[in-house]
Amino acid sequence: MIELPSTKIDEKAIKAWRITSVLKGLPLFIIPGFLYFVYVMGDMPAIVPIITAPITLIIYVLIVSLFPKVRWSRWSYDVTEQGVDMHRGIIIRKRTMVPMNRIQHVDTKQGPIYRKFGLSSISISTAATTHEIPALDDETAAHLRSLISELVRKVQEDV
Repeated sequence: MIELPSTKIDEKAIKAWRITSVLKGLPLFIIPGFLYFVYVMGDMPAIVPIITAPITLIIYVLIVSLFPKVRWSRWSYDVTEQGVDMHRGIIIRKRTMVPMNRIQHVDTKQGPIYRKFGLSSISISTAATTHEIPALDDETAAHLRSLISELVRKVQEDV
């Protein structure tokens, strides 16, 4: 069996992803709010909003507290002279190997939440698509961007 990538992303990703989940999960509460509105208008039995509110709250708590930790534990990558190997996924596990000779350019990206935690993500572009390694500390991201660019130049010179 082929070894899985062993380098983990930064553990601060858990906190950053929790904040992102708090913000992205808020629209979930539109559903029980709407159902309560329909109940107040008299078109629905009270049991429907009473049941949907706690279910929504449980889903929200799981999305905010559990999923970021599991997502972090399932993310690993390695950069070698052959390419960038990424392994990730909570339910559907995905493994991607991007060969060095296919990489066209490498970018770093940092939004406001990542900036607060000193994190950046790396985007690796090929002719077909873009792959991302999320939540690396800024220094690691800058180093990896330089390393990948150097390895790509080396592969192109060998051709």
